[in-house]
Amino acid sequence: MINSQKWLSINFFAFFFTWGVFLPYWTGWLTTEKGLSVFQASIIMGSGMLARAFSTFVLFPAATKLFSIRKVLIWTGFLAFLIMALYLIADSFIPLLVITIIFSIVYPVLLPAMESSASVLMKSDRIHYGKSRSFGSAGFTFGLLLIGAATAIWSEKAILWIMLVGLALMWYLYTRPSPAVLMIQPEKSKSSQKKSDFKRLLSSKPFVIVLILAILLQGAHASYYNFGFIYLQDLGVNSLYIGFILNVAIMLEILFFARADLLFSKTKVSTMFLIAGTGSTLRWILIFLFPTIWIFVLTQLLHAVSFGVAHYAFIQFISKRLSHNEIPAAQGMYAAFAMSLSTAVLTFAGGYLYDISPGLAFLGMSLFSFPAIVLVLLTRKKFSY
Repeated sequence: MINSQKWLSINFFAFFFTWGVFLPYWTGWLTTEKGLSVFQASIIMGSGMLARAFSTFVLFPAATKLFSIRKVLIWTGFLAFLIMALYLIADSFIPLLVITIIFSIVYPVLLPAMESSASVLMKSDRIHYGKSRSFGSAGFTFGLLLIGAATAIWSEKAILWIMLVGLALMWYLYTRPSPAVLMIQPEKSKSSQKKSDFKRLLSSKPFVIVLILAILLQGAHASYYNFGFIYLQDLGVNSLYIGFILNVAIMLEILFFARADLLFSKTKVSTMFLIAGTGSTLRWILIFLFPTIWIFVLTQLLHAVSFGVAHYAFIQFISKRLSHNEIPAAQGMYAAFAMSLSTAVLTFAGGYLYDISPGLAFLGMSLFSFPAIVLVLLTRKKFSY
């Protein structure tokens, strides 16, 4: 018998290790190793996120209708490694743009696949989501620390090689035995089934509101994810210490997810989103008002609120409100719109604002987090979520 909790924890760690290399450092890698401007790098990363939105919204739900979640993980992990290797031979804007778009069609599918695995195991094996997800945050932390140390020793060239090793290890773990429920082949159904899943979800006003809240709050992290590394470099922080500073947020995230099931088990989803919106708005305004290293470190403490609480609220909503068959479609929409499309659009905007003034790139994010607060206050009583 496979220990579902252990399997999920290990694979969360492996995936988020690579996520911790790619998400915060890739814009910096493009500017330092490939000689691109911040605006060019933001175009590449934003285009990649648009591709990610298409992939997670269309390709991931379609794949889960044809193959088991385990097969989706194995083949996606293998293809991601092969595509990443193409960066070794690309040096100019157009090839880097094309490779990033292709990579972003494949690699991000692993995010909703892992989260869907968690949601399925929560229903079938009663695993504790927060406990395993905290291992994902630990993997993200390890990736940040390793990159910080490696770039201090070998320069930013190390980023690509560490990413390749991480993807290879992740793919190997996916090929290992997994919980039986993840190996179940999807039942043959009518071609309209996928449409009916989306239609059913979008006809639910509480789900639509929760999805919009997730889009606003997760998208508001665009400047932090894409320009946080460069922002700290502009403040004169050594590469070694940047890894530690970025890790402050993840350490709080680990603590949050480790205790989330206990702390928020009886908290309404709307209340969690209200907390997340307030913390997010405060975070971006502080970075704009006080452009110093110490204030940036202080705002890192709010990451568990701006990201962690919002993410946990969405996971709790779909786990408790949706059926087994609806979860992949919901995760696909969450990954496509909240974790990809909104972040892509705001990455373009953030890159433009960053060229004007770095602080504006962060202040602009509050224009999306604050409306989330208003939306919760206007809808929480009417739709009881």
